[in-house]
Amino acid sequence: MYKELTDAFHYPKPNIDIKSSSKKNRKKPQNMSKTLYRLWKYLAHQKGLLFLVILMVAVSCGLGLLGPYILGDAIDRYIVNGHLGGFGWLLLGLGIIYFFNSVALFLQNYWMIGISQSTVFRLRTDLFGQFHTLPISYFDKKQHGELMSRVTNDIENVSSTLNSSVIQIFSSILTLIGTVVVMLWLSPMLTLLTLIVIPFMYFGMRWITNRTGILFKEQQRNLGELNGLIEESISGQKIVKTFSLEEKMIEELKEKSDQLKNAAYWAQVYSGFIPKLMNMLNNASYALIVGVGGLLALKYGTVSIGVIVIFVEYSRQFTRPLNDLSNQFNTLLSAIAGAERVFEVLDEIPEDADEATAKEIDQIKGNVTFQQVSFSYDTDKEILKDITFKANYGDTIALVGPTGAGKTTIIQLVTRFYNPTGGRILIDGQDIKNIKRESLRSHMGFVLQDTYLFEGTIRDNIRYGKLNASDKEVENAAKMANAHGFISKLPDGYNTILRSNGSGISQGQKQLLSIARAILADPAILILDEATSSIDTITELKIQEALKRLMKGKTSFVVAHRLNTIKHADTILVLNHGTIIESGSHEKLVNQKGFYYELQQNQHQSSQDNDL
Repeated sequence: MYKELTDAFHYPKPNIDIKSSSKKNRKKPQNMSKTLYRLWKYLAHQKGLLFLVILMVAVSCGLGLLGPYILGDAIDRYIVNGHLGGFGWLLLGLGIIYFFNSVALFLQNYWMIGISQSTVFRLRTDLFGQFHTLPISYFDKKQHGELMSRVTNDIENVSSTLNSSVIQIFSSILTLIGTVVVMLWLSPMLTLLTLIVIPFMYFGMRWITNRTGILFKEQQRNLGELNGLIEESISGQKIVKTFSLEEKMIEELKEKSDQLKNAAYWAQVYSGFIPKLMNMLNNASYALIVGVGGLLALKYGTVSIGVIVIFVEYSRQFTRPLNDLSNQFNTLLSAIAGAERVFEVLDEIPEDADEATAKEIDQIKGNVTFQQVSFSYDTDKEILKDITFKANYGDTIALVGPTGAGKTTIIQLVTRFYNPTGGRILIDGQDIKNIKRESLRSHMGFVLQDTYLFEGTIRDNIRYGKLNASDKEVENAAKMANAHGFISKLPDGYNTILRSNGSGISQGQKQLLSIARAILADPAILILDEATSSIDTITELKIQEALKRLMKGKTSFVVAHRLNTIKHADTILVLNHGTIIESGSHEKLVNQKGFYYELQQNQHQSSQDNDL
């Protein structure tokens, strides 16, 4: 029991050098100002409404200052002197002042909510749009859950801060300025006493925010990593269970959750010092004003009782904005940490822009030529070396070879997910660099090993291949793909709702829907990645039959893992270590008894062993 209690309240500080981090932050304060400026540019889309908000903030601050002044004046004029004539009218005036103050507060909050939601809408839309401009390589290097965290948690953090912080900051600044001006006019001596607390506030807040700024950023980073782990764990749940790695995943989650817990704990602990500090200084300010003010009123007569009452109210209005600014600054640091993570993505270099000479193409026959193509992801190692071949219209080109031979890379070059670092790729005689990517990919169809289906109806998932297709066209495509049979047996047929990634149907049925989608798109060039892997024999026959229909009259690139599926390919390219070591028909390569022959024999032997 004791151990459980000590563990529950044990929060080791995150492994962060606050002193050195603070120095780094002080050396580069432009990061915060740059982030705030960029947020302002989003807010500035609604300058007119923002001006009205600031106007209402000014009105509410002015009325808030006017109320205590009238109250103090009433004490000197009516209560101290014992003359109550007109006192009722003064109370009525105070009531009107506070009523309009409430109206101004309501309007500024109402309008600011609209501004913040519109701002966050633009920010989220820009971020989501940026995701679709980034190259595939970016997503290969990032956890999907961590990226999702930026769209959800980080932007929501910005949203909640904009809803409250902008008004609070403007209100606090205006209230501070107005309060100091009026206090100086009433009594410079009492004003000086009120301002004594500022140095203590400054150094106390500096000590706190130097720590909270770093800790809140660490908190957001840990939250992103935790979301990434959870997303991977849920997406790969079958693998986790297959290898009995549940305990390992739980331990990893505990570790990352513990890091988040510690960062969040210390961030909140340090930020929690703010109200305590402000409350202590507030009480000290009250004591000074009442004590010294009473002495000045009773012994020297330099101030009146009403002025002391005004100063007591104004000292609260003076320290409250400082308190609000401190709290909002702390919240602002958390929002800036989230905004910086969003802007990091927005600042990523998008996929290479189309060349100035690139044009759209209406039709593609499908003649593809590789001329001495080389490629490397970095300068250290070439993935492809001097790849040269030609695929004529209607040909089926199979790519075989061991893992890492370069099969997938060739596909990525054809689709322009990457550009070759050497040589040229031609389609119908023109360099693909002279064709706009979107236009090029619109003439391509994909049937991949890992079929992805969106949450929605079966009809909508097939229609993804051609958004303006009629229901009849969708159904014809499904029939050609041998998918109509199983779709018709579903309770709602084509209107059956698929769960995320089609988890409600089998892998083979997913492949049939993917083929139907490609048939509907009617592309000139097909990219096929072993569509019959891990499929039962009957479903495989259906898929093979559907693929034959799909591939008819189209140039097809087939990444083959099982060699018995590519016997009828026009050309088989055998790759190893990024080079083409053999090429030709199945019969030719078998007769050569080279690398391809050995691959086939190994697979044949492995198949026999599995049957035994």
